[in-house]
Amino acid sequence: MFIEDNISEKIMNSKNMEAAFNHLKKYPLIGNFMAYQLVTDINYSEVTNFTETEFTVVGPGSIRGIKKCFYEIGNMRKEDIIKWMYEHQEEEFKRLGIKFKKLGERKLQYIDCQGLFCEIDKYCRAKFPELKSNRVRIKKKYVKKDKIDFFYPPKWDVNLNAYKDIDRNYS
Repeated sequence: MFIEDNISEKIMNSKNMEAAFNHLKKYPLIGNFMAYQLVTDINYSEVTNFTETEFTVVGPGSIRGIKKCFYEIGNMRKEDIIKWMYEHQEEEFKRLGIKFKKLGERKLQYIDCQGLFCEIDKYCRAKFPELKSNRVRIKKKYVKKDKIDFFYPPKWDVNLNAYKDIDRNYS
């Protein structure tokens, strides 16, 4: 990938996130979800600067989470639900009385919304096993840590001092 095909140059020269995604998914064993996760992680670095809300791929856990949240989605694609969630997050937080703490001015991005549905699926598998799914096992159990050292991609320009009121010990 890197030596013979120069994938790093292809990714760095991509016009957008979807183009970089398309380069990655050409390789064996890299499907849509893995390519999306990889391009998202690469985009957290300084190597690329793609807009995080131009493109999304819904992973298998997220698909299961969406099915558990919505009885009927009509003609909407799963990606449309992620985009709707991103576009309406502030009004929905307000409507539901949720005081959501953003990282600085950073809203939830597509990858975050996609991840929330995945976490819903995991939570439901643990708490409501009667909600049938093709997955039953949780790969990793939550282990409480005494301290979490937060680190965010520098290009997010998140002012961590704004979060000094967060209980970082989660006690």
